[in-house]
Amino acid sequence: MKKSIFILALATIFLGLQAQEKEEIKLYDPDLDGMEQIDKAVEAASASGKHVFVQVGGNWCGWCILFDKFVKEDAELQNLINDNYEVIHLNWSRENKNEESMERLGFPGRFGYPVFVILDGKGQRIHTQNSALLEEGKGYNRKDVINFFKSWTAEAVDPASYKD
Repeated sequence: MKKSIFILALATIFLGLQAQEKEEIKLYDPDLDGMEQIDKAVEAASASGKHVFVQVGGNWCGWCILFDKFVKEDAELQNLINDNYEVIHLNWSRENKNEESMERLGFPGRFGYPVFVILDGKGQRIHTQNSALLEEGKGYNRKDVINFFKSWTAEAVDPASYKD
């Protein structure tokens, strides 16, 4: 009897810790207004000569959490993003579908989640990326992710950068 109670107590503690770990990762805030997030990021991008990287998803999305971790654990990738993009995590969940923002971004959810949207410094959508095309196995392909970010920088899409 004592052994059963001890095992039950350990299982309860273990499950509680697992649930607590999952709750700690909150990339997306369902209380935020997506339109305000986009407008602020576009304003900052315009002032700094950058583009806006919008990662659309939710705290329920394992691939969303995985991508954020993947980026943060790679210094070169993190620097590439910080140097060229204003970053926002735009929530899509049952609590807040950010419908007006989704319309503004061209309904990117059709590609699944996470989905990545690049806006220029004027707020124009210049690219929507199906994140599944950057996956490899149970993670992301570093080379493909770096290529994606390099391909959509302000410099990369500026025709003047290709003239002699």
